[in-house]
Amino acid sequence: MKYSFVIPCYNSENTITVVVDEIMQTMKQLGFESDIYEIILVNDYSKDNTKQIIMKLSNLYTCVKYISLSKNYGQEAACLAGYRHAAGEFIINMDDDGQTPPKEVGKLISKIDEGYDVVYAHYPNKHHSNFRNFGSRLNDLMSEKLIGKPKGIYLGTYNIMRRFVIEEIIKYENPYPYIRGLVLQITRNIVNVDVDHNDRLAGESNYTLKTLLKIWMNGFTAFSIVPLRISIVLGLLASLFSFILIIYAVVAKINNPTSELGWASTVSIISFFAGVILIVLGMIGEYLGRVYICINKTPQYVERESSYEQK
Repeated sequence: MKYSFVIPCYNSENTITVVVDEIMQTMKQLGFESDIYEIILVNDYSKDNTKQIIMKLSNLYTCVKYISLSKNYGQEAACLAGYRHAAGEFIINMDDDGQTPPKEVGKLISKIDEGYDVVYAHYPNKHHSNFRNFGSRLNDLMSEKLIGKPKGIYLGTYNIMRRFVIEEIIKYENPYPYIRGLVLQITRNIVNVDVDHNDRLAGESNYTLKTLLKIWMNGFTAFSIVPLRISIVLGLLASLFSFILIIYAVVAKINNPTSELGWASTVSIISFFAGVILIVLGMIGEYLGRVYICINKTPQYVERESSYEQK
């Protein structure tokens, strides 16, 4: 098996058939027969008929396999489920909505043949919503500052990786996977290649503010202690601020013994320090909570059924 396509699917009943058909047409145009690639569709507990459609595709085409998860675990976990079944020398990740165009996969394949370990698609003209674009830029900045992403490299959901990278990624067994962080721990031999970006074939993006916040939290709590160091800096700044206020109060009292600092300033100072303390405690609590969940061996995902059980 030369290539494995891994596609996490969520509520994509109107798009996934088109995506699969385009992959097969593109691979045929590139001169690849269906016996050297596979398409792994991972149903992340969709609420529509996605499961039935990918099962039908699996029965219709020998190169198509499906995995169905027992509940919605998120895109990262769905990708890991696909990776653990992938047999290809190269693993290609793409979305189920048609925005990551299969017709451009030849560019990724050609680029990785130059010797890179991972190739990420880069979109000169993105067709995402303003909210999604803002989230991507914020995630990009977070990746640079917290987990050491090389500046100028875009890490997206359309990519191709060598087998050894995937083998290292699937060793991660904790319940908070963040694939970009895992990739950066394994290799820096990463490059971008420009590809087109399509409009969604149907429906709206499943990325909400809650989803993006969850991804960010997974990124910096699982692969960085920078937030804890930031909390230390906040504590030092708060202490410095307090020291300055004490000096100010003493000097003011000396210059004007009859003056009163007032309850409003006292309450403001107390509120400020209480807020800093709560932020630091919340950050520590988030880390400890995740450690506790990891110790309890909470699963990344549970496969309810798959085409692999039938063969």
